[in-house]
Amino acid sequence: MRKKLVCLLLALVLVLSLAGCGGVSYGVNAIMTLVEQDYSMAFRNDDMVYYYVVAALEELNAEGTINELCRKWLGSNMVSFGKKADALSAYAPPEPRTFIIGVDENSFPFAYGDNGNYWGFDVELATRMCEKLGWTLQVHVVEKENVYIELYSGNIDCAWGGLALPEKDIENKRYTVYGPYVHNDIVIASRDGSNIWNSLQLSGRKMAMCTTAEAMEALESAGKVTARLGQITRLAGGTTECFSYLFAGKCDLILTDSTAIAYYNSH
Repeated sequence: MRKKLVCLLLALVLVLSLAGCGGVSYGVNAIMTLVEQDYSMAFRNDDMVYYYVVAALEELNAEGTINELCRKWLGSNMVSFGKKADALSAYAPPEPRTFIIGVDENSFPFAYGDNGNYWGFDVELATRMCEKLGWTLQVHVVEKENVYIELYSGNIDCAWGGLALPEKDIENKRYTVYGPYVHNDIVIASRDGSNIWNSLQLSGRKMAMCTTAEAMEALESAGKVTARLGQITRLAGGTTECFSYLFAGKCDLILTDSTAIAYYNSH
């Protein structure tokens, strides 16, 4: 009887130790928010394309397509689009055309590049929308600061792909904005089960991050807090490489997006 009790206690200790070191969990938790932002879409002012796109999105939402893509890319429906089953009936049938969207290729899981191809929630939703309208989708990489120039030079028809548009451009109505349709935080995150729970435990920790200007600006915005970090590794492979580093135990923390955490915690 005593031997059985000892065995049970040893088994319990083993389970608790695995849980404590993260051996049974692959989840990721945000422990500190550096930047809050919203993703929106932008169109040329007075461009009829805006009305067709919005109407098509409303129909796709009514059909359940957007909810389906949310489950695939985000785990839950965390986006906000209008919903109307017959929204396109208010307009004449659209003419066939090539529809060019400008994306931030470093905004996984909304838009990201992979060997010359582009994927993500926004890219797949734009593909479904073009199928509904009889259009052909083309993807063009843009910087959010250049959205106005890209739109009015004709390089893109819509800025749509993980873009937090500059507040000054929105306030000055330099283009027509649809949204925001989703909120995103740039955060410092750790693995479930690690001994890092808050910003007071950052001292000497190793962190991995992307090499994008937005990531660097977010890090600089935290100032003294992030100055306590130990080694900071900048990875050219983007968000997916950062998570691979974290899961492999090569770093203690990553600088990433809350929407990327939603993807990895649901897959």
